[in-house]
Amino acid sequence: MGSKLRVSKYILPIMLSYRGKDQWWVEPFVGGANIIDKVSGNRIGADLNAYVIEALQTIRDNCTDLPKNNTEFTESDYSKLRDNDSYKYKGFAGFAYSYGGKWLGGWRRDSQGKRDYVEEAYKSACKQSPKLKDVIFKNTGYADLQLPKNSIVYCDPPYAGTTGYNTTFNHNSFWAWCREKANEGHTVFISEYDAPADFSCIWSMPIHSSLTKNTGEKQGTEKLFIFKGE
Repeated sequence: MGSKLRVSKYILPIMLSYRGKDQWWVEPFVGGANIIDKVSGNRIGADLNAYVIEALQTIRDNCTDLPKNNTEFTESDYSKLRDNDSYKYKGFAGFAYSYGGKWLGGWRRDSQGKRDYVEEAYKSACKQSPKLKDVIFKNTGYADLQLPKNSIVYCDPPYAGTTGYNTTFNHNSFWAWCREKANEGHTVFISEYDAPADFSCIWSMPIHSSLTKNTGEKQGTEKLFIFKGE
């Protein structure tokens, strides 16, 4: 459903209160890493989208090599990006320079054409980079992700009833996986609007969201769930 940056200050203290010393923090849907970059210690961030992982690895390891302004990377460069697999930082550029952060969603610009989003992306990447040091990034789906024993697992999956990210996501299979992992001894948290009856809502907040079915925007209630157990 997009960046969790705006709710991280609310949900992180709740989840971290469950975390023990040296316990692994795992995110199967790491996205823009706006939660995991605020967690210390052992961390794994995974995503099925290879370009997401490529972008995060670039931020972590090579942020100072990125274009610093829109003269170093131009709208013309962006227009060639879709077919240019040789560009070293395609993953980063395809998200960071796009409208709404959507993959190759169009060259990002403001109404007056004054903002330099390449420069802003560069500064943002360099600010986030040290927060991602030692994070292990993996390009894999949640079901194939190997979890260290008794991990804290935070899931931010594609929300049910929304479009724009993954329209083929099987929500029933996902909730079954959450139950399975919780029963294996992991502590599993899920961000969603709703959940099956055997999951408890431990936090909620009305929030303005986007990418809802049939409408561009919606006032929803962001919730954090945990499995209640058998």
